[in-house]
Amino acid sequence: MLIDSHCHLIYEGLIDRQAEALAAARVRGIGGFLNISTREREWEAVVAVAHRESDVWASVGIHPNEADAHADLGAAALLEATHDPRVIGIGETGLDYYYDHSDQQIQRDLFRMHIGVARETGLPLIIHTREAEADTLAILTEEMGKGAFPALIHCFTASADFGRAVLDLGLTISISGIVTFKNAKDLQAFVKTIPQDRLLVETDAPFLAPVPHRGKPCEPAFVADTAAFVAQLRGESLEDLARTTTGNFFGLFTKAERPTA
Repeated sequence: MLIDSHCHLIYEGLIDRQAEALAAARVRGIGGFLNISTREREWEAVVAVAHRESDVWASVGIHPNEADAHADLGAAALLEATHDPRVIGIGETGLDYYYDHSDQQIQRDLFRMHIGVARETGLPLIIHTREAEADTLAILTEEMGKGAFPALIHCFTASADFGRAVLDLGLTISISGIVTFKNAKDLQAFVKTIPQDRLLVETDAPFLAPVPHRGKPCEPAFVADTAAFVAQLRGESLEDLARTTTGNFFGLFTKAERPTA
C-alpha cells in the first residue's frame, strides 16, 4: 500500500472527478490520501471529502501565497479547525519568495503562527518553501529551540544543504513527481541519501504529473509512478519503499487511523 501524502482533491482537474480519480488510485494500490487546504474558505470542503471517504484525511492551513488575504487570521481559528477528527495536519504553510503574491513579513508571521498551533496540537506541520531556504531554515531552527514540533517539507526541490539541515532538525521530506523530470539530477542525487525513516511520497495533484504522465493533470494514482522511480533510484524494491513510506506516514500523522477496508 502507498499513501499520497499531499493532494488537492477540490482543485480544478480533480473536483469534478473525485470519485473516479480515487477509484483509479485505489486500483493501483493507493490506500490513503491527505487532502490539503491552502485558504480558510477551503477548509470546510476539504474536510467534507475526508468525512465522505474513509481513506482520505484533511489538513487546514494557509499557503504563503495567500498570506495577504489572511493577515488577520488568528491562531484560535486554526486551532478550532484542528478539532475535527478527520483533520490530521497543519498546512500547507511556509514561505514562497518566488512569486510576489504576499508580503514576506506577513508570510513569516503566519508561518510562525502555524508552527505554534502545530506545537500545541502535536499535528504535523506541512511546509511549502520556494526560493526562501534561508528564512525557512532560520525560522524552523529558532522555533524548534522554543519547543519541538512534528513537520515535513512537502514537494522537496531545495538544495541538498537545506535538506540535510532540516533532517538534522528532525523533519521528514516528501518527494513529488518532480523527481522524475530529466532536469532534476540534483534532486535525484539527494533523494538517494534521505534516511529511510524520513521519506514520504506525494503527487501534489492536480499539479506536477510525473513521467510518464507529464502534460496531463496529475492525479493521486500517479504517486505509484513516483514511488517506483524513487525505489529504483534508491536501489530498493517498490514493495519495500511502499511499506516504509506508508509506515512513515502513520508514524508522523499519528491522528490518522489506517483504513480498515
